[in-house]
Amino acid sequence: MSKNDKKLDQAARAAWMYYVGGQTQHEIAEALGVSRQVAQRLVASAIESGLVSVHISHSVGHCMALEAKLRETYGLSLCQVVPAQGMSKTGLLHAIAVAGAEVMAQFIRREPPTIIGVGSGRTLKAAIDELDDVNCPQHSSVSLIGAIAADGSCTRYDVPLLMAEKTQGRYFILPAPLFADSEEDRESWCNHRIYRTVSEKASQADVTFTGIGTIAADCPLHQDGFLTLEQIEKLTASGAVGEMVGHFMGADGQRIDSELNARLTSVSLVSKPDKPVIALAGGEEKHRAIRAALKGGWISGLVTDELSAMAILE
Repeated sequence: MSKNDKKLDQAARAAWMYYVGGQTQHEIAEALGVSRQVAQRLVASAIESGLVSVHISHSVGHCMALEAKLRETYGLSLCQVVPAQGMSKTGLLHAIAVAGAEVMAQFIRREPPTIIGVGSGRTLKAAIDELDDVNCPQHSSVSLIGAIAADGSCTRYDVPLLMAEKTQGRYFILPAPLFADSEEDRESWCNHRIYRTVSEKASQADVTFTGIGTIAADCPLHQDGFLTLEQIEKLTASGAVGEMVGHFMGADGQRIDSELNARLTSVSLVSKPDKPVIALAGGEEKHRAIRAALKGGWISGLVTDELSAMAILE
């Protein structure tokens, strides 16, 4: 055995005793007949030589592996997966909200003036609630979606306003109902000077945060009065599995052809966006909708849960 082979053999033994056997450097030194400093160098040498392969069995390690796989599969620039095993639905959504708030804070704490595009969703609202108040009046929060229902009421989940309150910045509301009464009515809303000013600002957003909605009888768009049960049934029959700020998606991620499209006033979505578009969504009922958003390339970042990530990757 060469001198180099001998050294590698000793380094491997030291690493095994340290990482697998759980022995201290003092114990390793005594067992190998070397000084404690030499034992320390042997363990470091084993790492540098590529002899040590670390496997983390904790759920966080599994989540990190899922994050890497999601980034690779869907070309995401950002992905965060929270542990889900044994958690209640409420606990799961809270975990996503906390993780989402941490991601948001990375952008909000930046010094340069930032335009923050904000979509809709209960999970998104919960994440903004988790944010600490920061004094960043240089930032602007811009709504991507009209908050007015057919009966004139406004949604309780007006999250762009909440974001502006957290940052002490300016808030730009999209002055229109989510769905206009007709195609002609939509033209009137969308051609208004204020609408065009706000939608142009939204298109310049430096980062966008949004939720991903489902299409079902108990979905938020139905509960909040934006869609009737008959419209939900038609969308489902057309293959819609999810939506983002009112844009309906099929299982393949492509836009669903619906008469509602011609009346939608939300800011347009762009596939493969060149600036961060980060979605916060999780839970069993969201699996198909999240996968659709990923397949369509509508988002470049995702904060979700472990079970959702596993289901999406299947």
